Amino acid sequence: MRAVLCRSFGGIDALTVEDMPPKEPGPGEVRVCTTAVGVNFADSLIAAGQYQTRPAFPFSPGFECAGRIDALGPGVEGFEIGARVMAVMDYGAWREQVCVPAMHVYRLPEHMDFVTAAGFPVIYGTSHIGLDYRGALKAGETLLVHGAAGGVGITAVEIGKAMGATVIATAGGRDKLAIALEHGADHGIDYRSEDIRTRVKDLTGGRGADVVYDPVGGDVFDASLRCIAWGGRLLVVGFAAGRIPHVPANLLLVKNIAAVGVYWSSHREREPERLQRSFAALFKLYEDGALKPRIAETWPLEAAGAALRRLLSRKVAGKIVLTTG
Repeated sequence: MRAVLCRSFGGIDALTVEDMPPKEPGPGEVRVCTTAVGVNFADSLIAAGQYQTRPAFPFSPGFECAGRIDALGPGVEGFEIGARVMAVMDYGAWREQVCVPAMHVYRLPEHMDFVTAAGFPVIYGTSHIGLDYRGALKAGETLLVHGAAGGVGITAVEIGKAMGATVIATAGGRDKLAIALEHGADHGIDYRSEDIRTRVKDLTGGRGADVVYDPVGGDVFDASLRCIAWGGRLLVVGFAAGRIPHVPANLLLVKNIAAVGVYWSSHREREPERLQRSFAALFKLYEDGALKPRIAETWPLEAAGAALRRLLSRKVAGKIVLTTG
């Protein structure tokens, strides 16, 4: 079994591809023979020792995968050998085989292929939990999505539209904005040449955005505080810009707004039933054609480091997936 391994917290340069003996699934686990695995920004953090979880060495990055079940552990019910599934993990997905608790494994919709499935759970799961549960987005409200041409941003645009919101997308450059508009955004703001606060106020008649979805942080977060509506919800999803912003508490007070954290991974252990409901809703939207996952690039497992560098370049519009076959 080939696996991408991290033997020290040296970031991308510390990653190696090695052969390892296969593992047998334990009680309540299934073993998935992976066809594809997803690449996320958090993979760079866990490899550098900067993530919330610091695994023991050696470990594999990777939070999501898709493939077929090839072994069942004791006590597993509801799955069979050969089932087409996707799985979410604390880490360790960048391998040809993974053992995963059955409660974190999801049977694929009939028409979803493995590459699409490998890039689906983290970004769509994050956006759905963020907008539906943490942000309580309602039909008729205005949603502002930052980084709207990135992997997670595109999903927020699509889900926001499916929930009945008017979606304003921000991105760096007209080419990226065109992608956000293709995925359902009603308006686009190029933050390289336009002022976010001014444009949002213009587009909303001075009211501002009801919900802000921010995986970027930095200056973009600061601008959001100045163009969010009274009673709005600012969803803190990530800090792709690098700078972790600080929230002036007086703005939360006078505008009656909430800054809400969206750490999707924590729901797997704390509220697995909520994730089951979330994925059921997402799969229905996918089957209905409301979600159109954008796989920007695929790379072989051996090129995991190069694929991660490509993601960090912020030049990719959509999701990067590693293939194991």
